[in-house]
Amino acid sequence: MTRVVQLQHGPARRVAIVEEPSLLLLAEPTSVYQLAEIALRDGVPLAEVFARVAKADRIGYDEVYAGRSEWRLMVPIDHPSDPARCLVSGTGLTHLGSAESRDAMHGKTDAELTDSMRMFKSGVEGGRPSSGAIGTPPEWFYKGSGDVLRPHLDPLVVPPYALDGGEEAEIAGVYVIDASGQPRRIGMAAGNEFSDHKFERINYLNLAGSKLRACSLGPELVIDPDFQHVRGRVAVERSGSVLWSREISTGLDEMCHSVANIEHHHFKFEAHRRPGDLHVHFFGAPSLSFADGVQIGDGDVMAIQFNGFGRALRNPLRVANPKTTPLMVQQL
Repeated sequence: MTRVVQLQHGPARRVAIVEEPSLLLLAEPTSVYQLAEIALRDGVPLAEVFARVAKADRIGYDEVYAGRSEWRLMVPIDHPSDPARCLVSGTGLTHLGSAESRDAMHGKTDAELTDSMRMFKSGVEGGRPSSGAIGTPPEWFYKGSGDVLRPHLDPLVVPPYALDGGEEAEIAGVYVIDASGQPRRIGMAAGNEFSDHKFERINYLNLAGSKLRACSLGPELVIDPDFQHVRGRVAVERSGSVLWSREISTGLDEMCHSVANIEHHHFKFEAHRRPGDLHVHFFGAPSLSFADGVQIGDGDVMAIQFNGFGRALRNPLRVANPKTTPLMVQQL
């Protein structure tokens, strides 16, 4: 597996290969997107492009990861010219334990839970079709364009109009659409999908609005990961101590939908196959601290690590002051 990061030093940026405890900087290109373009142009695997491009300096990873270096970690994938050319989305109720978390969040007396359970059961029954067949569609939601993605150490903000913000520890697939409109998977990365669970709990129909939030990805992009069975750990830290943590598992063995089925139902839409676009698609969370009754507060740190996906993704929570006056549209 090739693990890579994107770095920025003032206006300069670089791609680096992770070779613990160092980062091997590439001389050029300066973005993973450009490297993917080379792979598409030459008709070779992306890992081969990483192997053959010229290498520059080697720097220590520890200082960069801790935020003590002049080099700063970026999100490990971005569209270098236009963040609007990156669509961030996700799929819910994909894990065998996800219905339990949804149950705990909504409560068994919530009438809307019936639809959630129907969706979950349809995934269990038809989410892993045989080769060449189309399975049942999963739940789908939109997060935003590429400018909602935050890197390692950047805060995730509960906006003034939100009720809450909570972690969702997931793996996300990263894709580029080639010149013929064919989706091509670049790799996968750990992510914090970050949602407003209090708003969703009021009524499940609030799900769409609860997902329109910033989220985080990285710090590393894995080019050819093993996604069969992935163990991990998610934690919430407060004042340097662990407030809540849980060992989690994801991957095909833990999911009621196959990745192929998720990908089909995302990319079947023509608008999702526009040549040159990037896609970051979250595959779903196996558990939530919110479902365990944890209230994350300002300054708390959310930490997510999956074995085989590099170092842990860490983001502090920031809570913006509530806005009590409506936004007014002006007549042109």
